[in-house]
Amino acid sequence: MTHRIFIDGGVGTTGLEIGERLAGRPELSLITLDEDRRKDAAARRDALNAADIVILCLPDDAAREAVSLIDNDRTRVIDASTAHRVAEGWAYGFAELEPGHREKLANSRFVANPGCWPTGFLALVRPLVLAGLLPADWPVTVSGASGYSGGGKSMIAEYEGAEGAPSAFRPYGLGMAHKHGPEMTRYSGLQHPPLFAPAVANAYRGMIVEVPLQLRAMPGAPSVADVQGALEAAYAGSPVVSVASAEESAAMGQVRLEHVGATDRLALFAFGNEATGQLRLVAALDNLGKGAAGAAVQNLNILAGLPETSGLRL
Repeated sequence: MTHRIFIDGGVGTTGLEIGERLAGRPELSLITLDEDRRKDAAARRDALNAADIVILCLPDDAAREAVSLIDNDRTRVIDASTAHRVAEGWAYGFAELEPGHREKLANSRFVANPGCWPTGFLALVRPLVLAGLLPADWPVTVSGASGYSGGGKSMIAEYEGAEGAPSAFRPYGLGMAHKHGPEMTRYSGLQHPPLFAPAVANAYRGMIVEVPLQLRAMPGAPSVADVQGALEAAYAGSPVVSVASAEESAAMGQVRLEHVGATDRLALFAFGNEATGQLRLVAALDNLGKGAAGAAVQNLNILAGLPETSGLRL
């Protein structure tokens, strides 16, 4: 069976990355529009309704418009924008979120791709909430840095313009009302939004997400080994998510922004000190890979009933 795929917004940063991962796959047939028809509503409507699966790589309002143009009950949608991540009727496209979630995605018509920051955050935090190690009402902090491609065309132009990069490292989201907050809170199972302290680095791609925990202050004072065990159990056998062993983490002196390279992998680490009861949970991913295009292709494979890692860069 050949699945007809349309990428609406296929010439943007994420759309191009998705297209590269879908190229040369005989089980897929890509629907494309000529340059002069890409923004034509009638042409887009025809393409959206002709597709078996649509991937939206659009600004939020345009993504909502695209969904409204679908007038059949058959076309399935993967939205890479922020528009539908906490919307009713949309499944959250992080297959590794919790046991049984992959099956939920496979049976869903509408899937919202996760944000890059929430992907790293949820991979670290959700297993601990499920295991009862991290209380749902605990005040959680998440920080880190992302490559500037995460800011889209405007930020890429800012960093690659004639005047040179505006900064080597720049915190943002200082009003603590970032658009990723709602999905981080809902899908982690936390009762309160985490204190989110993101930054952008002078690198095109790559991402480090960190969640520090004062284990000794938490109910039951869980050990570093408890947390390590929960993460290993959550991702045992995963072809996409890896958890460094306690020995591997102890031997590392650093984790680079480019740790996973331009791949769709997600690498997790638990750097702890049992004596002080302190822990630094770290996720390394490519903001354009598992943080965007890789996740969309993984979700497409799940919806189409294809091998989950087909087309992924692992």
